[in-house]
Amino acid sequence: MGAFSKVHRFHGAGEGANVNNVDRFGTPAYSLYTSTKIFTLHHHISVTDENNKEVYVARTKFPSLHDKTEIYKASGEHVAHVQRKLISLHERHFVTMDTGMEFELSNELFHLIKDVTNIEGLGWQLRGNILALNFELYDKIGNIVAVIGQKMLSIHDKYCIDIYQREYEEIIVAILITLQHMIRDRESSGSGGSHGSSSSGN
Repeated sequence: MGAFSKVHRFHGAGEGANVNNVDRFGTPAYSLYTSTKIFTLHHHISVTDENNKEVYVARTKFPSLHDKTEIYKASGEHVAHVQRKLISLHERHFVTMDTGMEFELSNELFHLIKDVTNIEGLGWQLRGNILALNFELYDKIGNIVAVIGQKMLSIHDKYCIDIYQREYEEIIVAILITLQHMIRDRESSGSGGSHGSSSSGN
């Protein structure tokens, strides 16, 4: 389904980019893939390339009220720190890159099917279809940066990401990891509300 679906954009390593992504945005520079493993004390996300070689890893230690996550290259070099705002209607997450760059992901409320996440500090925007599990990442002038697809019915929470602006790879990976945490938090809240159970804050 991944390479040809008009709705669902996930594809596995070696399958090639989704034809609809290619039609809309052109051929991506390359793709990366994530798979999640959940341990007792750590939430572990592995990011691999087309050859299933690990290039990044994200680790979250539990319990953690702020959902603090560290992202590393496979070599062990630290890339970014991600932290959730404890009380927020907008599902705010803060990202600090090792380069010193800082930005914040904040969901716009009241979208029933489409998700819109502003990336403050970059001027980027993440636009998603929560039913089809697709997300498009745009830069501040509206150019496509990456397209994200989530695999349906996967116990390992798999994603693929077609990257169009390779110079932003580390930032894209940090945004993807943060997005996965935001979706997981929303799913965990269940009937408590799609944007968390808080009734105050930003």
